[in-house]
Amino acid sequence: MPSVEETVRAYGAAWNEPDMERRRRLLETAWAEGGVYTDPTAHVEGRAALLTHIAGFHAQMPGARLALTSGVDEHHGRLRFTWVMRAVDGATIAEGIDFGVLDADGRLARITGFFGPLSPA
Repeated sequence: MPSVEETVRAYGAAWNEPDMERRRRLLETAWAEGGVYTDPTAHVEGRAALLTHIAGFHAQMPGARLALTSGVDEHHGRLRFTWVMRAVDGATIAEGIDFGVLDADGRLARITGFFGPLSPA
């Protein structure tokens, strides 16, 4: 079973992979078949739906890349990490934090993403 860090790296690599077949292989490693992805703009269920969603990301933002900006913090099968999305020229498009749940095989069963920093109290 891959480490949590390896799983999250494969998941992030899938978001950056323009080739659908390589993206599919990365998600087979990192994403549970019935995994659920939710962010402020989307809610998709299943690996095939996430593949389609990521293809839409590539179509809307050609050349944009996601990069982890933190380590993976994990306990009891729950995790969190921060990320940044950059345009081809390196400009920041968005940043956020993802919270996840691992399945018994160590794959991501759920990701809930939030965009931007938290509002002040």
